[in-house]
Amino acid sequence: MINRVTHQTVQRSTLANLQVSLGKMSDLQSRMSSGKVITKPSDDPAGTAKAMQLRSDKRSADQFSRNAADGQAWLTTVDTALQASVTALRSARDLTVQGANSGALNPTAREGIAVAIDGVRDAMLQQANTTHLGRPVFAGTTDQGVAFSVTPPVAPATTPTYTWTGTAGASVERRVSRDSTIRVDSDGAAVFGQGGTSVFALLDTISSALRSGADVSGYLTDIDGHLTTMLGGLASVGTRTNQVTTAQSAIGSTVVDLRSELSSVEDIDMAQTIVELQMQEVAYKGALGATQRVLQPSLMDFLR
Repeated sequence: MINRVTHQTVQRSTLANLQVSLGKMSDLQSRMSSGKVITKPSDDPAGTAKAMQLRSDKRSADQFSRNAADGQAWLTTVDTALQASVTALRSARDLTVQGANSGALNPTAREGIAVAIDGVRDAMLQQANTTHLGRPVFAGTTDQGVAFSVTPPVAPATTPTYTWTGTAGASVERRVSRDSTIRVDSDGAAVFGQGGTSVFALLDTISSALRSGADVSGYLTDIDGHLTTMLGGLASVGTRTNQVTTAQSAIGSTVVDLRSELSSVEDIDMAQTIVELQMQEVAYKGALGATQRVLQPSLMDFLR
């Protein structure tokens, strides 16, 4: 039995095929314009899920990179301040050695050395109160604005009181991976001391001793002790800086790998897509030609 194929059936089938060809060409053009294989989840559900996970991992890596960069800035600030403080304290030591030569110094000369030591103390106090983005780098998580506050002397005291404003055990840390954090500040109380045992109080004591004519040679040991502590702080900062640098390198490699993997999932093969689009254009033109032949003239055409 031969099935009857009507003109309407042929017309509908031809138009349906034409729409399919046009739809494929439109999809290829959309891929070309976006540069992506996946333009909607239904294009590749498994690929979409993988791409979403890769994007999540990349966002995390980008955040770790920003954390590491901020930590690097903190540690650089701390290192610069400690370097300047060590240089200043060595200068104070040289001045103390000079002041210890009591037999060759008159009161005016001792006063001059005392004034110089006071200048060193002020410079070190300024370094100890160094801030990064408005936060003191030697006071942890404090909100006081400075790491060391100075209380003027009250009788019978003859020197100011230096108070560390930080909280013991409260440090500033930056997370550079899912399982790793690095401390980026420095404990001012440990590096500079606090109260009567601080390096500032020591310099005040030396300055007062010089003005009173006392022997200051005994304070050299105390200065050397503070120098050793500061150098230890510098070594710690150097170690943590190396950790941050290593973390930045690892994060950079991770970001590159994630971008490459994400591109392999989402991005089109440009050459292949161009070839497919050209083939589809040829097929579409062929479909248009076939449609023109299939759709017969109407009655109005015969009446002309």
